[in-house]
Amino acid sequence: MLKRFFLNILSSFVGAWIALLLVAVSAVFLVMGVIGNFAISSSKEEKVESRSILRIDLSGAIVEREMPTEPELMSIVRGDLDMPQTLENITLAIREAADNDDIVAIYLKCGSVSAGPATLDAIRRELADFKVKTEGHKKIIAYAESFTQGAYFVGSVADCIYMNPAGELGLKGLTISNFFFKELLDKLGVQFQVAKVGTYKSAVEPYILDNMSEPARAQLDTLLWSMWDRMRQDISDSRKDLSPDLLDSLINKEYIAWAKPQDAVKAGLIDSLAYERHIFDRLAQISGREVKKLNYVSPSTLVSINPWGVNYDSNNQIAVLYAVGEIADGNNNQINYEKLVPVIQDLAENDKVKGMVLRVNSPGGSVFGSDQIGEALDFFKSKGKSLVVSMGDYAASGGYWISAKADRIFADPLTITGSIGIFGLIPNFKGTLDMIGVNVSSVSTNPDANFPTGFKPMDEVQMAHMQAYVERGYDQFVSRVASGRKMKKEQVLKIAEGRVWAAPTALKIGLVDQLGYLDQAIEYAAKLAKIPENYNISAYPQVEPNFWSLIRLNSMTIAEFSKAINAGDRNVLDKYILSRIASRNPVQARMPEFTILL
Repeated sequence: MLKRFFLNILSSFVGAWIALLLVAVSAVFLVMGVIGNFAISSSKEEKVESRSILRIDLSGAIVEREMPTEPELMSIVRGDLDMPQTLENITLAIREAADNDDIVAIYLKCGSVSAGPATLDAIRRELADFKVKTEGHKKIIAYAESFTQGAYFVGSVADCIYMNPAGELGLKGLTISNFFFKELLDKLGVQFQVAKVGTYKSAVEPYILDNMSEPARAQLDTLLWSMWDRMRQDISDSRKDLSPDLLDSLINKEYIAWAKPQDAVKAGLIDSLAYERHIFDRLAQISGREVKKLNYVSPSTLVSINPWGVNYDSNNQIAVLYAVGEIADGNNNQINYEKLVPVIQDLAENDKVKGMVLRVNSPGGSVFGSDQIGEALDFFKSKGKSLVVSMGDYAASGGYWISAKADRIFADPLTITGSIGIFGLIPNFKGTLDMIGVNVSSVSTNPDANFPTGFKPMDEVQMAHMQAYVERGYDQFVSRVASGRKMKKEQVLKIAEGRVWAAPTALKIGLVDQLGYLDQAIEYAAKLAKIPENYNISAYPQVEPNFWSLIRLNSMTIAEFSKAINAGDRNVLDKYILSRIASRNPVQARMPEFTILL
């Protein structure tokens, strides 16, 4: 027995040393991969030469702006370290391509793109402006092996649209699906107690219902149709013989997503079927180069010619401050008010900054964090400086809280906004603890010293206090909107109730001032600051690349190595339900969690 004990101890030590050795080897591979890729990248450095082509890959994730974030452990294990493309780089590159004589065309390589509707709309709008500026002298060529709906929405603005003869055109319309966990949570003995204000504040529903409520379904139906009307009209405007009604008919009756590729050509959705080598021939014809000598440049390369948002020494700055992600308490990968508030205060005190555009792409989050950011923005305005908001995919709930007092609010036509409401979601794990035989005993000086706790349900008195707490927050939210939008509280209450609104409707009811884009918001901020012809742009928070940013940029070798040792994902419940709730402030100003499938 003693011998077996020592053998077990020895094997544990050996296992530990082997693990340490593997970590050391991995680190060596990591460093070698980074150094090797730096060498490769330097030997294959892109250059903007005469008759170059801007190549935009509409595939993978497109985020608002590059931010130095640290990946999760499982992302490292899976090798998921790639840097996503940014809306900032893509739109600026298209703008530069219109003015740069060395760029003769844009090649849209369309794939499975992951981005919000407003992000795709902003890219599409920039491409449409490119066509106007160049007056047809520079062509946009779009090609896909198969088009996803989002990629086709962007690509439909191209002069010529090609698809692989074996490809598919995924036009199906818009849909939203949500998962409801109540039955699963019941089996696990977990209950959620809810205090909320707003009939449409449906972010809590997945944890307390088995299906979507009728008010939630009604608001999403209205939202989707507003967005789809805009998207199909844009496609129709670019594809002249394709009316919005015909597009719906092709989707609903002809099942164009499942039809033969030739049917997409016949319907006027696609210009021609071709393999990519034929596209290269077309690009060679446009550029006057041989296929083997075609020179492609990426958005990041083209943007580097005239860097944007780096005029920090200018005496006439319009600051563009990015508020992207969920408003969280202390989470570096989201909107961390502890880091954002000092930036706003510094901008307020900086005499070189004459005005600011707050670029909001957020579904909301922590009420406390939203309030802190909102107060800092009020301080900025108190210095007599202009504050304009530009809304991206989402500027809802807490995202609207921080926007409400701007001098003017611009929203992309496909922005989702509103959701003026608050909820408190308190988990109760008493049933779970009973299942596994765990009891909790407490000693307190006062009866409710540990309230709220996740170990027992709230009683009626406690629940009443929680509801009153949430209602005070709601009143604060409504009052802020009323003050910022110069409306009576009664008017705000009619359009609040946690309801999300599509941007065109938000314009009609007074939640936004104008449908427009970031560049228009910047111009307006400069006008308010009385420097319309003499301003420079500075982007904040300033991006300072960290270790992981460098790894992501040069990590193909380590990514492949990491995938080979993939140990599997975390428990689904932990990853998608309990850990997310546990990491959030229990009182939230957040819109419902859903993804619009494009």
